[in-house]
Amino acid sequence: MNRTRKKRNSWKILLSCILLVAGVMGLNYLWACGGRHSGSVAMATPAAKVKAKERTVPLERPGKLRGVPELMLQKSQFLISYNVERLCPNYVCWCLTKERVGGQVKRSNHFHADLEVEEASRVDYFDYAGSGYDRGHMCPAGDCKLTKVAMDESFGMTNICPQNHDLNMEAWNELEMQCRSWANNYGTLYICCGPIFSKTPAQTIGRRKGMRIAVPDAFFKVVLMMRRVPKAMGFVYPNQACEGDIRDYAVSVDEVERLTGFDFFVNLDDKQERLLEGECNPAAWGI
Repeated sequence: MNRTRKKRNSWKILLSCILLVAGVMGLNYLWACGGRHSGSVAMATPAAKVKAKERTVPLERPGKLRGVPELMLQKSQFLISYNVERLCPNYVCWCLTKERVGGQVKRSNHFHADLEVEEASRVDYFDYAGSGYDRGHMCPAGDCKLTKVAMDESFGMTNICPQNHDLNMEAWNELEMQCRSWANNYGTLYICCGPIFSKTPAQTIGRRKGMRIAVPDAFFKVVLMMRRVPKAMGFVYPNQACEGDIRDYAVSVDEVERLTGFDFFVNLDDKQERLLEGECNPAAWGI
C-alpha cells in the first residue's frame, strides 16, 4: 500500500515538473516573438505603437502618392520618390540637423546616373547638355556635407530636376541657405521639396531616344520645426528668375498640398497637423 502511494506521489511530482518546464518555455517563446515582431504582443501599449510608427514613418515623408508613378529610393541621408515617366523626382525629403549643416566634406560636382533605376528610366548627366537648364538639386549638396557617401548621392540624377539657371543660383539657393541657418539656430528641420507640373503636356528636354525629361513649371519646399514652438511653412517658386524677397514666395503647407496633391507631415497628430499646415507666418521664422 505504501509502495503504491509513493509511486503515485512520484508521478505527481514528475507531472508538476513537466508542466512547470512547459510553462517557462511557453513564456520564453511569447517573449521572443514579441521581440521579433513589434506590436504582435497583446500587452503592447498605444504609446509603444506610436513610437514604432514614428520610427518607420519619418516626419519629413509625405503620405503615399496616388495616381503617380513612384519608385522609392532610400539614400543615406534623404529619401527620393522617383517618377519613371517624368524622369525626375516627385519629391525628395530629408531631416536637416545642426550636425549635418556643420559637415566638412567638400562639394563633389560629379553628377552621375543612379544605378538603382532601370536603364530605360535612368537619366545621365549628359542628358541635360545643351538644354538651357541647370541640373538643379532637390536635396542640396550643402545639406549633405557630413559624409562623402551623402555628398556623392546628392549628385545622383534622381535628385535632380531641370531648373532655370537664375533660379538655381539665386532665389532657390537663398532658400537652401536659409534652411541651413534655421537648422543651425533652431535645431532639426523636416524638409520635403520637389517639382510642380501645371502644364499638360509638360515641356521636355533630352536628346536620347525615349529619354524625355519633364521640365517643372515651379518648385515647392515645405519645412517643419518641432522644437520650442512647433511651426511649418511652405514655399513655391516658378521655374524662372525670381525677383523680390524670400517672403514673397512663402505660402502655407496647405497651399502646397493643393498645388501638388501631396499630403505632408502625415505623422503629426491630426489637430496639430491642421493647425501648423494652415498658417503662413514668415515673421515666426525670423524672415
